[in-house]
Amino acid sequence: MNWSMTAIWTIVMVLMALIEAATPQLVTIWFALGALIALLASVLHAPFWLQMLLFVVVSVAALICTRPLAKKYLKPLKTPTNADRVIGKTGVVQDAIDNAKAVGTVKVDGSLWSARSETDEQIAAGTCVTVLRIEGVKLIVQKTN
Repeated sequence: MNWSMTAIWTIVMVLMALIEAATPQLVTIWFALGALIALLASVLHAPFWLQMLLFVVVSVAALICTRPLAKKYLKPLKTPTNADRVIGKTGVVQDAIDNAKAVGTVKVDGSLWSARSETDEQIAAGTCVTVLRIEGVKLIVQKTN
């Protein structure tokens, strides 16, 4: 039975490593480590229950110990677009803003943006507005006081 368990642990370890290699984030590396330890226990003729216990304990311990570090250092890179530079700036409504009709454009720093009103009020063309935030590709604005 030990040879068959050795083969099973080897397959589990290789499968977990392949899945890990195919994903951009740490997903199964902890289970590959647990399978490696269980494989070593199998080679040393440990009983099946001990192999399973080692697999679970090592996998969970590795997950608990390394997941916070992995999340901290493997953050996806954000590509800055400089779009947020328009937040807080004043722009001029080019096409009247009407949230109900989903229309409206604002010119800010020489660029034309789709825009929506923060309060659902209609804002006429030519009105000065302040950019509050960006949602998707639309500016959320309010009339400048």
